Order: sequence, then C-alpha cells, then structure tokens
Amino acid sequence: MENSKNILIIGDMPGYGKMGLAGMLPILSNMGHSIYNLPTALVSNNFDYGKFSVLDTTGYMEETIQVWQTLGFQFDCITTGFLASADQVDLLQNFIGSQRKEGFLVVTDPIMGDGGKLYNGSTQETVDNMRRFVRVADVIVPNLTEAEFLTGLYEGEETLDDEEARQVMDGLLARGPKSVVITSGREKETGRHVVWGFDGESGTPFTVPYRFIKAHFPGTGDIFTSLLTGQLVKGRSLPQAVQKAVDLLERLIFMEQDVAERNNGIRIEKYLSVLTE
Repeated sequence: MENSKNILIIGDMPGYGKMGLAGMLPILSNMGHSIYNLPTALVSNNFDYGKFSVLDTTGYMEETIQVWQTLGFQFDCITTGFLASADQVDLLQNFIGSQRKEGFLVVTDPIMGDGGKLYNGSTQETVDNMRRFVRVADVIVPNLTEAEFLTGLYEGEETLDDEEARQVMDGLLARGPKSVVITSGREKETGRHVVWGFDGESGTPFTVPYRFIKAHFPGTGDIFTSLLTGQLVKGRSLPQAVQKAVDLLERLIFMEQDVAERNNGIRIEKYLSVLTE
C-alpha cells in the first residue's frame, strides 16, 4: 500500500487472550501497515481468570534494541502499552528519542487501572513511572481512572463535570504530551458516556459521546488504541480518528455482547472485515 507505515507496538503479549499485542497486531496489520512488536512482558492469560504467570522481558528488550540500532531499523510510529518497570521506562525513552524524525508519531496508553482503582500489581511506583514516560508521547490515551492517577486529580471519581474534565486534561498536558484522549468518561451534568480530548494540532478540546453497552471485555482499550493509531497514521485529525475508533469499537462490543466467555476478549480476527469498512 502506498501509505503503508512501519509501526512498532510495545506492550505485553498474552499467550491466551485477545488483549495487549495479541489484540493490536491483527488490527493494524489488516490496515495494510508493516507491523513489528517488542513485548514488555509475556503473560500466560488475562488476569481476570484469577491465575496467571508473567515473565518480565527487560533483558530481552535491551538486547533487541541494541541489535535494531546496529542494523539501523527505523519506525514511522510507535505505540506503547503496559510497561513493567522503571528500567523499561528509561530504556524506551532513550529508544524513542533515537527514532525521532519529521512525521514520527508516538501513541501511549498508560495502562495502570480502571473503574476508579489501580489494577492488581500496579502501585504508586507504576503511576510515577507513567508520569515520567508520557512526556515522550505525542498522544496519550488513558482511561478516566488512569488520567486521574496521572494528574492526582479526582482520584476514584467515575463522573466529571466540564470544568473538572478540563482540569484533568490540562494536568495531563502539563506532563508533556501534545494531545490527550481520555476514554471511559462520563459527564456529571448529563450522564452521557464520552471520550474527552484535546487536539494539540488545532489547540482545541473536543468531546465524543458514545453508546454504553453493558458488556465487559478485557482488551477493549488496546483495540481502541490500535484503531486510533491506524486512523492517525492515515492522516486523519485527532477528533476524526477518535470518532472512527469509537464507532468501530462500539460496533464490535455490540456484536460480541451475548458471547458466553468474555475473559478471553473480543474475537478480533472474526471481525477484521468490519474494521476495514
């Protein structure tokens, strides 16, 4: 494809389940891009199953980046998710700095928590690490819980009014990213489920409402980030990219809402044709 990009996905790789790298790889590949990956951890399965095994891959990452730099590998876009340690933050900040060029895009999902609390295994150190890391991102895509922990504002609140949402966005922008997208938001005034955003290109805030479907699937944040990234590298504006990602994810959840086993995530490969419409 004429507009194909070299995209590097950095995040955890589950052996069982469609989240992390396993959820993002098929979506971005299906868009016609050349997709590469760097796992920050190997995970046996989604944590919702109650039992799991995790292998920290920091040593592998260090060796891989050294090899890639020796070979001169270059990427047009890097998207990052779960980071396991402060060492990984330092390593990736330096690597991203070495990849900077005109038109280069970094999209970061600061995976730490949801539903007003941190995930099992996430700590204040995790929050501090992500606060340091987001400064290298062009676009950050936290959910509302993660946005609150990153800024220290309204922690645990599941609804915000317009002024509070703007304060949180301003707090995120103060940490260095050019643009912000806050998912899983809910307006205190109206009760609407929304995505709040700030577009660094135009310097304007925006809000995208969506239909809330009461069906929880792990990995929907990864799907949203991959859809958003794919739209951005196509050249769409941030508000346009968010709207398209919201529409597609809403459609996926609607089609999967009656499936009995949700812990495994949405069956991405089954719906790839939908994602290209």
